[in-house]
Amino acid sequence: MKQVNREKLIAHSIFIFGCILVLYPFFSILFLALSEPGTRVSGFTIPTGIYFDNFIKAWSGGNFSSGLYSSFVVVIGVVSITILCSVPAAYAFEKLDIFGTTPLFAILLLGLVLPYESLIISLYYLMRDFGIDGTYWSLILPQIGLSIPFSIFWLRSSFKTIPISLSEAAMLEGAGRIVILIKILLPQIKPAILTLTVLLFMWTWNEFLLALVMIQDADMRTAPLALSYFAGNKRYGDPAITAAAAICVALPVLIVYVFLQRRFISGMVTGVDK
Repeated sequence: MKQVNREKLIAHSIFIFGCILVLYPFFSILFLALSEPGTRVSGFTIPTGIYFDNFIKAWSGGNFSSGLYSSFVVVIGVVSITILCSVPAAYAFEKLDIFGTTPLFAILLLGLVLPYESLIISLYYLMRDFGIDGTYWSLILPQIGLSIPFSIFWLRSSFKTIPISLSEAAMLEGAGRIVILIKILLPQIKPAILTLTVLLFMWTWNEFLLALVMIQDADMRTAPLALSYFAGNKRYGDPAITAAAAICVALPVLIVYVFLQRRFISGMVTGVDK
């Protein structure tokens, strides 16, 4: 009994320590954003007062309304199209007896190991040849292509945990492949799809290099790119306002995670007990 209590104490101590490590940077920036304008602090410093004017000045000075709008347009396009393409592709790779799926899947996995930075110049000239450089499509299409390999790999692993007997029973009842996918298999992998949605949202929202190369119009800058320009142009200014701008950019990702955290954790452990 004492051994069990000791193990629980050690586990909870490790958990608390990990939470402190994760939350320390966030609360440091939050407290700095709420500090008095002009305050220069270092480390974890609790503000003596709460100054929400920092967020108003950051919002108006950094044109973050346009930045957040651009980021939402790109995120919605990338996440929705990637999911729509990856679900049937993963289903075909795992559940359909198609010739050549193994070598095709191996080729697809090259997208997971290919350095992203090595493609950025080629992507720029490709988008320019298509005449869509400087548009939202120049951000959406490359990120869809870069996200699909991981998405198919992720969803294929989820499909693999579903017994083949479910599909066979449905086929005996006269159900077609599309009906089996939509009505039987998709509900089984819903946690995995929601987890993938959170991951794609986070990766697409935080994308910086592609937006830096493709977008020249200030009104079309994504939120991270707008934050970079704001911090760079105002580096001589108030650190509290810069911290408030960082909070504004990070807040949508935090909100999405908070609302989907249960599904996210469920999707992360799907198949562990299989």
